[in-house]
Amino acid sequence: MEIGIYTFADVGPGGSHPQRLRQLVEEMELADQVGLDVFGLGEHHRPDYAVSAPVVALAAGAARTSRIRLTSAVTVLSSEDPVRVFQQFATLDGLSNGRAEIMAGRGSFIESFPLFGYDLNDYDALFAEKLELLLKLIDNETVSWSGELRPPLDKVTLYPRPEQHRLPLWIAVGGTPQSVVRAATLGLPMALAIIGGDPKRFAPYFDLYREAWSRASRKPEDVKLSLNMHGFVADTTEAAKDIFFEPHNAVMNRIGRERGWPPSGRREFEAACGPSGHLLIGEPERVADRIIELHALFRNDRILVQMAIGAMPHKDLMRAIELLGTKVAPRVKEACP
Repeated sequence: MEIGIYTFADVGPGGSHPQRLRQLVEEMELADQVGLDVFGLGEHHRPDYAVSAPVVALAAGAARTSRIRLTSAVTVLSSEDPVRVFQQFATLDGLSNGRAEIMAGRGSFIESFPLFGYDLNDYDALFAEKLELLLKLIDNETVSWSGELRPPLDKVTLYPRPEQHRLPLWIAVGGTPQSVVRAATLGLPMALAIIGGDPKRFAPYFDLYREAWSRASRKPEDVKLSLNMHGFVADTTEAAKDIFFEPHNAVMNRIGRERGWPPSGRREFEAACGPSGHLLIGEPERVADRIIELHALFRNDRILVQMAIGAMPHKDLMRAIELLGTKVAPRVKEACP
């Protein structure tokens, strides 16, 4: 069972992007020191997030770490060039001595489409075609390829070559059955984001993945599945709630206004922290036990927790990373080897 964290490097109103990026490297370094397995960075192109180029920030972290795996969370593949994605992550893989991973997805925002000149009407076609090309680049040293939305490649070899024989590629999904089946059919590990509702209602997606995996004549033991969830760890459960509530609530209500969601407050937050909630909140033993419960339900191989949501105080976040690595992870790994 792998345990890690992911972040979008949120910046509060009036905050400093450069300062947040420097803090991010400190967080990667600490996560490595306390034994966490994975550190993920999301890609956004908005004023409230500091990371628009995850690979650059991960490379800075690679220079300050030695064992933790470094991944995007996610690479918005529909508005990226798969050639550059491969080259960037191959570079990161060399710098990190083989610790790079790609987590590709459609992303939760659409600002990258007009920014890079893509038509939202091609939303599905762009992802499918670019995923096809990226897989071909990962699986073959020399590639010839043609598609509808990108110029063709004719016997192209990309450099640098990665340290790993094959760059790991995960598919991130938010609950679309078609995306689940595609990941399994292609033989790709899947990361499922649960950021609302009772996690139990997402269990059928993992069942669907395993069913599609078997139909593709793949070995059951090769399945790799991750949960990506929101959460926070502090020395006491009340402290965890008090630290996390205001930043998290501000972000979710801001995004909710953009998307037409109803506003939420402390009552909704407390429910989300409960036994059927989607937030992993509390002191280390409570969070560990909740992760163990989820593992019994999903039989997942990895869990990534997003703890830095909104204007989270850096010192509180560093303490949360320390507790996740030194208190939560050992308890989970003992129960879920």
